[in-house]
Amino acid sequence: MKNMLRSKRGISPILATLLLVVIAVAAIVVTYAWVMTYMNALTEQAGVSLKYEAMSWPTNATIKLYVSNAGTSDATIDRVYIGTSSSNLDRQTSLTYEPLNGAVAAQGGLVSVTIDYSWLTGTMYYFRVVPKVGPPLEFNFRAP
Repeated sequence: MKNMLRSKRGISPILATLLLVVIAVAAIVVTYAWVMTYMNALTEQAGVSLKYEAMSWPTNATIKLYVSNAGTSDATIDRVYIGTSSSNLDRQTSLTYEPLNGAVAAQGGLVSVTIDYSWLTGTMYYFRVVPKVGPPLEFNFRAP
């Protein structure tokens, strides 16, 4: 037993170098897998990104809203809410889309939504445009 403790022999330099290379490669593979999983999750979330473009108020009973999609996936407008406060929005059922199905193409597509809604001049209105997939677009605007 004492001879083993006094022995100056260790692992060979070649085996030590090989072991360090294997550990480094394993660490790189684990880091790569983690980063790719994280990046895929981020790109899936950014698939639909609705943006407010413009609004017009053609009559006292109509609002025309223009929405674009800056995301990487096509979107379809599912619901539109309007109200006089951000916590009290009513779903609008009388909508007309251009194009007719409410589809918004990826990376710059535009859709116009005509909403039958009686509005008052000078009142602040809050809007929420909800796509079938992805985060909703929320904004407010004062009627002219």
